[in-house]
Amino acid sequence: MDALTINFAPVIQITDEQFFQLCQINELIRFERNADGTIVIMPLVGGLTSIRNANLTAQLGNWNRDALGVAFGSSTGFTLPNGAVRSPDLSWLKRDIWDNLTQEQKEKFAPVCPDFVLELRSDSDCLQRLQNKMREYRDNGAKLGWLIDLKTHKVEIYRLNQKVEVLESPASLSGEDVLPGFILNLEAIW
Repeated sequence: MDALTINFAPVIQITDEQFFQLCQINELIRFERNADGTIVIMPLVGGLTSIRNANLTAQLGNWNRDALGVAFGSSTGFTLPNGAVRSPDLSWLKRDIWDNLTQEQKEKFAPVCPDFVLELRSDSDCLQRLQNKMREYRDNGAKLGWLIDLKTHKVEIYRLNQKVEVLESPASLSGEDVLPGFILNLEAIW
């Protein structure tokens, strides 16, 4: 099952605060919001995808011990410059950008696009929808993005002002200059 999109605009305009509260009181439902205000209800993932996601999060967290930035898991929402609210499977933001946010901004959906985003395509995900999200992250300032497709064993790499690069069954990925020294081991993911 892919995501379900609902348009409340003809009936009610949902404010940022109302959307945040909707997410809080329905914590077992994964919501995102498109730039046009439509709400996306995302299906929960299965156990295997969750294990893989936890592995990826642990690898980034272990690398980030020097606190060059802040690493986020899949339940964190960000309000992108275009107004969309997205929750990548894994993300990272430079420390100085995070530190310049107010406490209230940190407690809600931070109004910033992460420097790095990762989306993990599970069996329930539509590839085109994820590719659109990756382009949206890039267009809103993400410097590096990885779309890992578990079905095809391909990785799409998104970089600012560059064409998408596609790798077939890579054993690892480099964080390049965005995540200096970070190497993501994919052997346990495939």
